[in-house]
Amino acid sequence: MKTCLVVDDSKVIRKVARHILETLDFEVREAGDGREALDSCLAATPDVVLLDWNMPVMSGMDFLRALKNSGLEKRPKVVFCTTENGMAYIRAAIEAGADEYVMKPFDRETLESKLQIVGVA
Repeated sequence: MKTCLVVDDSKVIRKVARHILETLDFEVREAGDGREALDSCLAATPDVVLLDWNMPVMSGMDFLRALKNSGLEKRPKVVFCTTENGMAYIRAAIEAGADEYVMKPFDRETLESKLQIVGVA
């Protein structure tokens, strides 16, 4: 079974994402901020990370940089999931190591297509 780590400071967003991902046959773990997510990835690397941009403790961008420097053998695919929709944000996320980008609010079809694009659906 494929694994996904949902990283968002909103419990509601994590719950919605978990529900969608479980219908797509993913095993889902959750983290409330980037620090928690990094610890989770180092303990057991997921296939994909659904990552929020704005979070306390460690932002999505800081998490991406830390993940890149973590020395993990196999880096998970990262799909940024945020309300930020400017081209500058999207470019910055991709340059920092994100594989794909999805806008909130998202639905099952949108998320599934993004997961297919990065090769995990």
